[in-house]
Amino acid sequence: MVGLFSSIVAANELKGVRVWPAPDETRVVLDMKSEATYSYFTLTKPNRLVVDLKTTSLKTKLPVIVSDSAVLTKIRSSSAPDKGSFRLVFETKTGMTPKLFTLAPTPDGHYGYRLVLDLPHGKAASIAQKEKPPGKVTTNQQAQLPSGRDDIIIAIDPGHGGEDPGSIGPTRKYEKNVTLAVSKKVAAKINATSGMKAVMTRSSDYFVNLNKRSEIARKNKSHLLVSIHADGFTKPQPRGASVWVLNTRRANSEIGRWLEQQEKQSELLGGGDVLSGDNDDQYLSMAVLDLQFGNSTKEGYEVATNVLKEISKVTRLHKSKPEHASLAVLKSPDIPSLLVETGFITNPTEERLLNSSSHQNKLANAIYKGILAYFETNPPEGTLFASRKGGVKHKVTSGQSLSVIAKRYGVSISSIKSVNNLKSNNLHIGQVLIIPGSSASNTVRTSSISASSSPATVKKVVIHKVQRGDYLGKIASKYSVTMDSIRQLNNLKSDNVMVGQKLKVEVDAPKSISHKVKRGEFLGKIATSYGVSVDSIRNANKLKSDKLAVGQTLIIPRS
Repeated sequence: MVGLFSSIVAANELKGVRVWPAPDETRVVLDMKSEATYSYFTLTKPNRLVVDLKTTSLKTKLPVIVSDSAVLTKIRSSSAPDKGSFRLVFETKTGMTPKLFTLAPTPDGHYGYRLVLDLPHGKAASIAQKEKPPGKVTTNQQAQLPSGRDDIIIAIDPGHGGEDPGSIGPTRKYEKNVTLAVSKKVAAKINATSGMKAVMTRSSDYFVNLNKRSEIARKNKSHLLVSIHADGFTKPQPRGASVWVLNTRRANSEIGRWLEQQEKQSELLGGGDVLSGDNDDQYLSMAVLDLQFGNSTKEGYEVATNVLKEISKVTRLHKSKPEHASLAVLKSPDIPSLLVETGFITNPTEERLLNSSSHQNKLANAIYKGILAYFETNPPEGTLFASRKGGVKHKVTSGQSLSVIAKRYGVSISSIKSVNNLKSNNLHIGQVLIIPGSSASNTVRTSSISASSSPATVKKVVIHKVQRGDYLGKIASKYSVTMDSIRQLNNLKSDNVMVGQKLKVEVDAPKSISHKVKRGEFLGKIATSYGVSVDSIRNANKLKSDKLAVGQTLIIPRS
């Protein structure tokens, strides 16, 4: 009887401790030999969480120092309350209410029994970011800014993370690392685009519940959710990228059914059930009760088609059309969503490609271009993209005619008349005109040719660095040049510009400039350096002799 009691006392083992800091909570995972029996309480001054593991012995190293968590600093052992138990102390920066739960071994054997502790980061982390008030639209006497200035928000969701490695390749490469790398590259391209902004559901290696991924997208008022994954299968042969959209019924392929099963396993790895996580989530309830999302499903399919078309240019496809599966991350009723499988990490060839930075760049660029192409054609109302497509507003000032305004924006007179329903060329001061977003290329080219045959004016090239909110029409208006001249000078194939991009803009040079005389300079030398005559400098400065003084300022006339 004594021997039996001794074996019970040491029935369980604490085999490992893993820490996963996330933005709003820190997850601690205790790897156990068998299911944990535990109790816990909190202490203050200093703040601590104490966990007692019943009938458990230690088989790992302690203490664990935590440096990158907003709440947890150290995990150590302490004197147990009774023989055979083991006490863990979690030293915390603040008081909080932890959430503890156990997880059973995963079906694939990747993890055994676990005790999970979720430590929230406190009030500061839970407060949603305050919405940035829209910038004040300034009125310019020459041209008004467009009425819509909002960014198109794209939620980028790197699949898996933290406890959940996703699919694992033949050489033990993890899907979660590939998805994060590609997602960061996609987000960088979106953030560099004027009028677009990316939101990441996770920015480093931690687990995010599948329902929460959609919630992050919703809180940031996203126009689209793109979940990025690397496929896996039971056999190494399948390969190729694919794009998935929601199907309210059973998946329409064996791979689709595999994906659905993998999603369930991901939740087991991270802890939580897709359909029973948060009963207060009205959006999830809508998704479960009624999956006929209509418009958002249609939009998701259209974006998926665009993305698939671009991906086909850089890698092999598994399927040439968007696939369907019932996946939780696609079930937002109000946000068009798609899931991009960048390739099969379980295929040896594609495992190497997916872990190559150059291939990741190609995939990221393809995903970005597919998203961009969709929103350039279908810009949401109130966004800068919509204003850019619809045209800018111009307020007529004294001396301006229809031909002057058309030339400034690089559009035809007929296009302005058509958009504004003008029956004549007469304008009145203060009248607001809509300038169409695209130019009539034939008219612009004709006007450019006729302008070049007129007496030459001195030109100079300035560099404009694109700022957020800039677009080609706005830049052209700022410098009083045509959009076509900027296109030609910079060899632009589209009117889309990137934040930070440097554009050459050819503008009229000033009629005269100032020159400060330096030691060793004389009138002839100065005239030669500017390509003007000595007489023109004499006349402009009313010089009675050719003698100059060091530091003297001269006006240099320009023809």
